[in-house]
Amino acid sequence: MIHIQSFTFNPFSENTYVVYDETESGVIIDPGCHEPNEKAALTKFIETENIQIKYLLNTHCHIDHVLGNYFVKEKYKVPFLIHAKEEPVLKAVKAYAPSYGFAQYHEVHPDEYLEEGKSISFGNTVFQVLFLPGHAPGHVGFYNKESKSLLSGDVLFNGSIGRTDLPGGDMNTLIDSIHKKVFTLPDDVVVYAGHGEPTTVGKEKVSNPFCALSLRS
Repeated sequence: MIHIQSFTFNPFSENTYVVYDETESGVIIDPGCHEPNEKAALTKFIETENIQIKYLLNTHCHIDHVLGNYFVKEKYKVPFLIHAKEEPVLKAVKAYAPSYGFAQYHEVHPDEYLEEGKSISFGNTVFQVLFLPGHAPGHVGFYNKESKSLLSGDVLFNGSIGRTDLPGGDMNTLIDSIHKKVFTLPDDVVVYAGHGEPTTVGKEKVSNPFCALSLRS
């Protein structure tokens, strides 16, 4: 059985996730921790629960989701994985981070690449990698069938969707990802998004004002 612990970090109110199971093996997804107190909160939880971190994963590489990559990589010495199409997005952060007030941002390079159809395993847990472009060109989600959980990044939110006005974004592509990849999952799958509170596939299919199936043209 997996456990999903969320932390809301940085001025963008980004959700960082620690996912672990009964074997005490786990992963960190989208670490947005930048300030010392944020890093301390993440570390304390991992130490208290005695979690052995196995991977650092990014759903995508916009600044709010990668601020803690260097810290996590250095502290836990684990492989860092992104989709190959996100590498230019990740490399761009170094150039614009100071203008957002993050002059101390440190760049980290991926060790491996994620692809749809592949899986990430740790302990007794397997995440299926879903390719979900639209908000970002190489955006992925992590789906665990047994627990009916989807770590969706900035694709689908509780009552909203990810923005598409950033470089590499495209509204039609995003809606296509949601309809063909997310909304084909069981209705009771819980969606843990990059911002805001969790929701379910079933709820968003019928009530999301941006992508409900009733709005399909």
